[in-house]
Amino acid sequence: MKKKVLSMFLASAMALSIVACGSSNGGTTTETAPAATETAPAATETQADAPAAEAQGSSELVDGKFAETRQITVEVYDRGNDGGSDPENNMYTEYIKKGMLEEHNVEVTFKKVGRWTETEDINNLLASQEAPDICVTYSYPTVLTYANMGGVIDLQDLVEQYKADTPNLWNWLGETNMLWDKDPKTGALWAIEGRRAEQQRIVTFVRQDWLDKLNLKAPTTTQEFEDMLVAFRDNADTLLGKDAAQMVPFASGYDIGWECNNIITSFMDPKITDKEYYINGFDDRMVTEPQTKEAVRLLNKWYNDGLMWKDFALYGSGDTTKDDMIKAGYVGAFQHNWDYVFRNGEDSINSNLRRNVGEDAKFVAVDCFQNSDGKYAKWLYSSAGDRKIFFPVTNDEPLASLLYCDFISKPETIAYLQMGDEGVTHEVLDSGAIQIIAAEGDAIQNSGKNIDYTITCNGTNFGDQKLAELSINYGYADQDPELVAAANKIALTDGLQPLNVNVGEITAEAGVGDTLSSKRDQIYDKSVVASVADFDSVWDSAMADYLSSGGQAIMDERAAKWTEYFGDADMLP
Repeated sequence: MKKKVLSMFLASAMALSIVACGSSNGGTTTETAPAATETAPAATETQADAPAAEAQGSSELVDGKFAETRQITVEVYDRGNDGGSDPENNMYTEYIKKGMLEEHNVEVTFKKVGRWTETEDINNLLASQEAPDICVTYSYPTVLTYANMGGVIDLQDLVEQYKADTPNLWNWLGETNMLWDKDPKTGALWAIEGRRAEQQRIVTFVRQDWLDKLNLKAPTTTQEFEDMLVAFRDNADTLLGKDAAQMVPFASGYDIGWECNNIITSFMDPKITDKEYYINGFDDRMVTEPQTKEAVRLLNKWYNDGLMWKDFALYGSGDTTKDDMIKAGYVGAFQHNWDYVFRNGEDSINSNLRRNVGEDAKFVAVDCFQNSDGKYAKWLYSSAGDRKIFFPVTNDEPLASLLYCDFISKPETIAYLQMGDEGVTHEVLDSGAIQIIAAEGDAIQNSGKNIDYTITCNGTNFGDQKLAELSINYGYADQDPELVAAANKIALTDGLQPLNVNVGEITAEAGVGDTLSSKRDQIYDKSVVASVADFDSVWDSAMADYLSSGGQAIMDERAAKWTEYFGDADMLP
């Protein structure tokens, strides 16, 4: 029977792969889901609420080890970093392999998947029966698509059956994350959610040396930010000299919904109801929120006034053109992940600026987009709900796979994967804080905080919360910890916690994530570059296309599910 189900799934996966090849991922070069679903425990009793039965250890294990060696494969992102380490073979993969073999008698092989082509790559691997035993994605609708084709193992019984064998996994994630995606009606559990140790998302960066040269103060309002951009544009000769023609006052990539997110959020109604936020919450770029159109109207004005990068819509996911302009010193301001300018050590944005422009050249974080309540509102990540870990039906070693998840959730494993070896990847300061230093060769971490290996943990942790809090400002090689501290503080100021609503599967979301992400980006990009006179017609036409392509069906089903679980209430209980 399993072979029959698998055969049907493989045929479906091949068809899905063909569709995926013709559509944009719609994601961004950031660690966030392209179109995340806000989910959490429902307002009805689930297994997580009931008293848990006392778990028994597996009879397959003796002192935590299999009698005969087992083999598993694990997905790891290939980011294509210039000068990075081999994602399948480096000092961190060797640490994991050695630990899993010694502790559980499990051989681990890593299988790389393109970070920015993950959906297409996993589709192809599933179709060829070569998918890793442990797969990872930021998109739960993608997992549901595979599950509805019969291609994913239901973990609901397995996680309970092997609970006693995976204490580190349960201790780190807790029932909230372990059962985050558990269907409130069927009990099906298609994925385990990783945990975010850091909740900061997006901040605005500006060139401090340009402010100093023009005798300007850091902007604190939207109007002051616009005035600053005008000053950058009008003083290009002073700021860039012979390169004045390269001036870009404000740079956004094609992913406007992410890279202008704090601007968009500032237009949102501070008194938005939980119901309205949830109904519009399929897309985490907030494209269907009622006030988003007016936020984009402002961007359209800036674009037509020569304040934004003219070619932003031409370069897609993974392209480095914008970052290269920023590193070369041609850009005055941009929005991105709170630590974006500090990442990658000597190849970071601020390190490149010092080399290419001068010692005083640097980006600093500013807070300037207030909502109608005068708050610098910005959405945070939920501490629960990160990458989704799932096992394809081709996985014949579910216990070994859960033991892997347990191993990489151990405090000492997280600590090593994040900090590496003293003197090689970090130093210990007098205060006890961990200072990350530039690494070479196979010690290079291809992702911030090495999150490609700590798949249950996203953000500074070191296996010790107090040590993490002490060290977060020193977590970036070759960077000023005071600038990191300032960005961290701004990223959390007036932060908004995302909603957690679990009403079971939204069937309309399955299989449309890539298509709607692409159409969402088109709404934003086409509207920003439109003439001022054509803005309304361009926005309305693109939005109608988005809604008719599945967006409206998702919103309608979410509204119906909300009513089913919460009745006429506008706010969660």
